[in-house]
Amino acid sequence: MGYFTNRTAVITGAGSGFGLEASRIAAREGMNVVMADVMPEPLAKAAAEIEALGAKVLPFQLDVSSAEQVQALADATMQRFGAPHFVFNNAGVSVGGLIWEHSVKDWDWIVGVNLMGVAHGVRAFTPLMLAAAQADPAYRGHIVNTASMAGLVNMPNQGAYNITKHAVVSLSETLYQDLALVTGQVHAHVLCPYFVPTGIAHSDRARPAGMREAGPAMTPSQKAAQLLGEKAVASGKVSAAEVAQFVFEAMASKRFYVFSHPNERALAPVAVRLEDIMKMRNPTDPFAHRPELGDQLRAVLRGS
Repeated sequence: MGYFTNRTAVITGAGSGFGLEASRIAAREGMNVVMADVMPEPLAKAAAEIEALGAKVLPFQLDVSSAEQVQALADATMQRFGAPHFVFNNAGVSVGGLIWEHSVKDWDWIVGVNLMGVAHGVRAFTPLMLAAAQADPAYRGHIVNTASMAGLVNMPNQGAYNITKHAVVSLSETLYQDLALVTGQVHAHVLCPYFVPTGIAHSDRARPAGMREAGPAMTPSQKAAQLLGEKAVASGKVSAAEVAQFVFEAMASKRFYVFSHPNERALAPVAVRLEDIMKMRNPTDPFAHRPELGDQLRAVLRGS
């Protein structure tokens, strides 16, 4: 039997993207799969597919920004399968534009899903995993939180997204250290994908009606962010399936940082940002190596 055989995975955002691909791998590895998503139709379709692979599946519709709904997910998991071995706090959404143009509802939505969704998952599932570890010396658990490369650098015109993803990186690093204080059986990991073809550029389709503004149309900065985001995501050469495989490999090797593009070019902006901090210099122009992109964005925003 493999490392994951006969164990249980809980995956949010399981109806598409990384969540669906992780569910497929979990099923092939012989795991029970708890699949959670806010959108009922993609969830039902995905759950049927994973069940057809031979896995025992518990589909669960929820909004991860709700502490009560995440707790209900934890309760349902315990009732059906017991304590999980892999919790993938993966659900995420995106909004773009100049940081002062985000509405209160924009902030409530993206912070609620991207940050509090992870916090609720950690709060609800970590005690269950620690209790399982204490009861069974052979138990091994992994909590994987989806952040982004936007959690390690700060590209302009996507401030709200950057902020939530930086917070998830911080939460995950702290969780790693906190777990190390109390156990050697439960481990934390953070996933920081770069541009990968998923549905993140169209996450507004999952936005609840109560989180939508009835006011004016999108601003030029928001339109630019949407167009550039769609183009960048669609151009990604690494697939969601490959990234999901990276997640499983990281768990098996107990590696904390999981990158979709673990190469010098992709990580170079992170090194530049850290160097800015260490040398106490002003933030480096993020378009220094692609000045034409910066010129295009400035032209749009300045109306020139």
